[in-house]
Amino acid sequence: MFAFNRCYFLFTILLFTTEVIIACYVHDDFIRPYFGDFLVVVLIYCFVKSFVNVSVLKAAVLVLLFSFGIETLQYLNIIEILGWKKSRLARTVIGHSFSWIDIYCYIAGISCVLAVEYLVMKKRSSVSA
Repeated sequence: MFAFNRCYFLFTILLFTTEVIIACYVHDDFIRPYFGDFLVVVLIYCFVKSFVNVSVLKAAVLVLLFSFGIETLQYLNIIEILGWKKSRLARTVIGHSFSWIDIYCYIAGISCVLAVEYLVMKKRSSVSA
């Protein structure tokens, strides 16, 4: 069940670095709010696949459910309930406001993951045939 995958781990590092750069230096109306949410599910997916040998679909569904869970916590104002409203880290990691657009960005990110994984698997099977 647990197995280290160097390729996914390298993608995790690359995506994490990209997310940090976006969070620290990009203050626009598209990249940070939308592309950042798109990338974060890809980042979490790669992180999971770095350490857990699980099917593509199972990992994708679990990441999507996790993301929906975080968005639900935002809807419930969990940051305020826990008294973390002044915590920049908590607001960055958990977020502070529910948005349906975020849900769509998560779905788009996981859809992209599934498409890429499908293409990679298709290419591998045609090379080995």
